[in-house]
Amino acid sequence: MPTNDELLQRITARPDVFGGKPIIRDLRVSVELVLSLLAQGVTPDEVLDDYPDLEAEDILACTAYAHAIIARDTLATLSVRES
Repeated sequence: MPTNDELLQRITARPDVFGGKPIIRDLRVSVELVLSLLAQGVTPDEVLDDYPDLEAEDILACTAYAHAIIARDTLATLSVRES
């Protein structure tokens, strides 16, 4: 199993692709898209079926990236909707 540091090396950003948003291995697939699909209940296998250029480690890289971002965040910087 790759380490988080190894997984994060799969995440790149280019100003000319999606306005510099994080993408996977310089492909035109954004981390945001993969995380959105997972949040909607799409399974990793379904993501891989729909995006054949992706590899299982790419999905792990997206979750490692999300963790790295959230680990530096606090609720104070977020607007949380009250129920």
